[in-house]
Amino acid sequence: LYFSAQEGILILYHIKDLQYEIKICADISQPISSLIFSPDYTSLLLVTDQGTVYSYRPAHSGKAEKLLDTSCSCFLAADFLTPGNNYCVSVTISGEVQVWSLEDGTFLSKLNLGIEV
Repeated sequence: LYFSAQEGILILYHIKDLQYEIKICADISQPISSLIFSPDYTSLLLVTDQGTVYSYRPAHSGKAEKLLDTSCSCFLAADFLTPGNNYCVSVTISGEVQVWSLEDGTFLSKLNLGIEV
């Protein structure tokens, strides 16, 4: 079970039977607003409400890598654009949908919905 604390810490509870073990996986020092697994469960997106998206790969047990920083205080959410794990879609309160490359954080495209989300 993965969860995040207000301080921006990604924590893993490894539960087996009635026993559990706690492991701190990453500290990004920003409050995490959502955690999203990729369709194949190899990557975990850590999304902050400040517009920063990090990637954490549980199998590699490394630190979280910053993928993109939209620097947008009205950032709502991000998710994988399927199929695959190559692209991310984000949305802002103003209704702007953006597509990003997860390989290098390159901004690829945007669509303005014309309404608040």
